[in-house]
Amino acid sequence: MTAIIGGLGAAILWAAATLASSRSSRMIGSRVVLAWIMIVGTAVGLPLALATGVPADISSEVLVYLAIAGMSYSGGLYATYRALTIGKVSIVAPIVATEGAIAALLAIALGDVLAVGSILVLAVIAVGVVLSSMDPARPDVPAGDIELAADALDGPAPPAGSYAASAAPAHTDTRQAVLLSVVAAAIFGIGLVASGKAAVLIAPVWVALSARLVGLVLVAVPLLAQRRLTVTRAALPLVVLAGTAEILGSTLSAWGATDSIAIVAVLGSQFAAIAAVAAFLLFGERLSRLQTAGVATIVLGVTALAILQA
Repeated sequence: MTAIIGGLGAAILWAAATLASSRSSRMIGSRVVLAWIMIVGTAVGLPLALATGVPADISSEVLVYLAIAGMSYSGGLYATYRALTIGKVSIVAPIVATEGAIAALLAIALGDVLAVGSILVLAVIAVGVVLSSMDPARPDVPAGDIELAADALDGPAPPAGSYAASAAPAHTDTRQAVLLSVVAAAIFGIGLVASGKAAVLIAPVWVALSARLVGLVLVAVPLLAQRRLTVTRAALPLVVLAGTAEILGSTLSAWGATDSIAIVAVLGSQFAAIAAVAAFLLFGERLSRLQTAGVATIVLGVTALAILQA
């Protein structure tokens, strides 16, 4: 039961963080949102970490792992938020969720042996990423005509002034968003390996907090010095939600893993599917048939890989 609650709770919280970050990044910029995520995450995570007790002995090896994990966390989130400012949540989130697959490839490079089934699943995930990047070209339509093919694929545009319209990006560059998402997944994959090695030596909540402390130094402090760390009234609740959901999701995932890593891995990876469905319902996002097939392939592939790796 601990693993189920931890994995499902983490998936829901991470999906909420993705949606809130998507909206706020389009309001105040991805770098500023990242800074506030670090500030909020530190404020929420510090009491949780102190409650577990301060680590008595931290070796230089742990410090190296924590530094790598922290820089990877900041870099991965920044690439993700940049992707969310120009792309659809329903495409970005599933690709970023392939971070586990990237970590598996890194593990192979470091000497781990991967089963043939897992290698085949990784290939399937790669196919899904390619399909999701295929933004169908629209023919030029004379003024006054109706673009029936595009309407059939994408559905009607949301009404002006609606929540869906305000949440949609000013322009969509699918290929660039996919590239940024792949970069984010790769960076997160490095961070997962470093975090996993550090979590063996100190409490997982300290690993999560350390990543946010590194982000404070790298992102928030420079923006504060430049007097660019601002936030609007509309964006404030969104960054608070995203920062809180990020740190609590990470903590729940670590807690659930003490019962069953397999169950947590499977349920936690479903944040991408939850975010994609929520983006469809809240933002009115529409995907082409190929993109829908690609997103579904990624979600199924990530789930299958989590099961096989477990």
